[in-house]
Amino acid sequence: TMMPFLLKALSLALEDFPVMNSSVDEGAKAIVQHAQHNIGCAMNTPFGLVVPNVKNVAKKSVMDIALELFRLQVLAQSNHLSPEDISGGTITVSNIGTIAGTYASPVVHVPEVAIVALGRAQNLPRFEGDGDVLKKTPIMPLSWSADHRVVDGATLASFCKVWKSYLESPDKMILHLS
Repeated sequence: TMMPFLLKALSLALEDFPVMNSSVDEGAKAIVQHAQHNIGCAMNTPFGLVVPNVKNVAKKSVMDIALELFRLQVLAQSNHLSPEDISGGTITVSNIGTIAGTYASPVVHVPEVAIVALGRAQNLPRFEGDGDVLKKTPIMPLSWSADHRVVDGATLASFCKVWKSYLESPDKMILHLS
């Protein structure tokens, strides 16, 4: 699965856009920027949808993220996630591609300020720069939702561009994995 790489690249992009790793504190009427990247992963289970989160992704290796995702998936499938597993998320990823989804209208997991739904990755025909030659290009549709009290569309688009740059150039991502 690509999810550990997607989460690591998302965390790297969050370094450049800390506002995306925020929450709204309604009581204090404040926006809180979080130091840790606790990335929620929506999981479909026999008991319904759950959103456990991988804690402190910025400090984890891709292998550590993979192991934590596996642990969370096993617990989710048996309805044994702890309150700690499902609390403290700062941004959420929903992989609708696993159920053949392409696009969605994801709902922000309050008090977070953003969520992305990953569509089904597929090879699609694209023209080369000269416009004459078709080539197969891997495409993964994304659907974002954000709390516009905190994140405007331009910020979201810029953040997504940085995330995409890490995914399209793994060598750039590797430079940040020391």
